[in-house]
Amino acid sequence: MMGTVLFLIALICEVGFVIYCMVTKQNHKKVKNWMRVAVFAAFVILTLLSVIVWSFRWFLPAILLFVMAAKGAVSLIRNKTTIIKYKTTSIVWKSIITILALVFAFAPSIVFPQHKSPKVTGEYEVATATYTYIDKNRIEEFTDKGDKRFVNVEFWYPQKADGTFPLLVFSHGATGIKSSNTSTYTELASHGYVVVSIDHPYHSFYTVSEDGTRAVINSDYNLEISNLNKEESIYTNEELYGLIQKWMKLRTDDMNFVIDTILEKAKTDKKPVYHHINTEKIGVFGHSMGGAASVWLGRERNDISAVVNIDAPFFSDLVYKKEIKDFVASSEPYVTPLFNIYSDDVWGQLESNSLYAANKTNNESFKEAYTTHFHGAKHLSFTDLSLFSPILATIMQGGKADIDNYYALETENDLILKFFDKELKGIGKFSPKEAY
Repeated sequence: MMGTVLFLIALICEVGFVIYCMVTKQNHKKVKNWMRVAVFAAFVILTLLSVIVWSFRWFLPAILLFVMAAKGAVSLIRNKTTIIKYKTTSIVWKSIITILALVFAFAPSIVFPQHKSPKVTGEYEVATATYTYIDKNRIEEFTDKGDKRFVNVEFWYPQKADGTFPLLVFSHGATGIKSSNTSTYTELASHGYVVVSIDHPYHSFYTVSEDGTRAVINSDYNLEISNLNKEESIYTNEELYGLIQKWMKLRTDDMNFVIDTILEKAKTDKKPVYHHINTEKIGVFGHSMGGAASVWLGRERNDISAVVNIDAPFFSDLVYKKEIKDFVASSEPYVTPLFNIYSDDVWGQLESNSLYAANKTNNESFKEAYTTHFHGAKHLSFTDLSLFSPILATIMQGGKADIDNYYALETENDLILKFFDKELKGIGKFSPKEAY
């Protein structure tokens, strides 16, 4: 919002100045120079007063406004008396160039608006740590170099705290990144949890290892996801079932490797984060494809005591029936405590889309699961992208959410906290409403 406001102010000043010059038939160079010096001074004052919170989004506007102000100041100091003949075309073209420069400079602050973080309510200060784990038992399938599979992780955990805390493992969405739900991790860590979020290399939009190695989303995988999300899928259900198995194997292999690595490090590693982990209390959660992988792991591992599924199909419980060329739900009971959070995007498909055959609320295999639905929420309402870049979130999820973004995230975080408190700490009650 702040970027849009400042851009509009700069735009109005520029357009107003051009109109003033055209009406008076004069260049008013001195007025323009003073105006640009004043605009930069206002930008600096707003930054010093923390109205503008300095970040990457303000880098380009600062450079542009400084250059314009510096040029104006030099001109004022020289105080040339040479009268330049007024030309409307010259004034207009210079203004167009300035406006284009303003659009370019303020684009980051508009696409990624300055925003306040969702509230953090716990008693603990939160520390973070980032590591790269190398899986010596897997070859990286997305490259032809024969490298071992690497997985980047980031921890959020209670700082300056005594004792151990439950471990929570998060998996991001189909093309997400490990920081997609930072507000959730921070809230949970502030209440006494060690949260680790995984970047799944080549499934994540991008990831950077400890040694600086970068990996961006694999183009073939990205195309598969894009094709899946089209209104008319180009895949048969049998082909789609094969893709699901491939995606889930990579995701669950990563999650299993990370959990096993952490459990081993908790025994021997001297780093503070590992000392805080209660290895007997483990929960997993994730958004979209990460939620599907979490449900899968909850069925696969005996040491997982709680699962949160955020807006995802139960891929682990889909069976492809060749005779009907469609998916049906497995009949095997799901015994790990499970909490489902759905947006309108997914809620509307539970009965109509066979990919969600196992998610149906009347599925006896999941009769003990908790389920809630957020009215007005879209798929990305449950990630920090809804605040970090509302424009991108709207484009990616195919429309603007009707729910307040802060309400959605803060309510989601509170519900997840209460669920894990009940299942992993044995404290409090958990009785979510059917809808929010």
